[in-house]
Amino acid sequence: MKTSKHILVVDDEASIRTLYAQELGDEGYEVEAVASAEEASVALARQRPDLMILDIELPGKDGLAYLREVMSAHRDLPVVISSAYHSYKDDFASWSAEAYLVKSSDLDPLKAKVRELLGD
Repeated sequence: MKTSKHILVVDDEASIRTLYAQELGDEGYEVEAVASAEEASVALARQRPDLMILDIELPGKDGLAYLREVMSAHRDLPVVISSAYHSYKDDFASWSAEAYLVKSSDLDPLKAKVRELLGD
């Protein structure tokens, strides 16, 4: 394995969490996947990841509100927004993320962005 960098995936869809964990795990990353902002806060307190992949449509607190919280406490944590919706890309709140990717069956752009942000 080329790296042991830790990625936190926050997505309410179990299939996406499983897919990202598998694909990024195959790339050599340690992946933790959670379903909500609340679970992400617990995971973040336990172990600060090297990168977070964050969905916008989450139960309870939405991803953009959570992104603001994360950025105020961990400004240097790279966050990649992974959303099914193009429309949020123009939302000012999403601009503090390092990247905004629209979910796709092709994970190559996501993997490339992760490698770029983690310096791999």
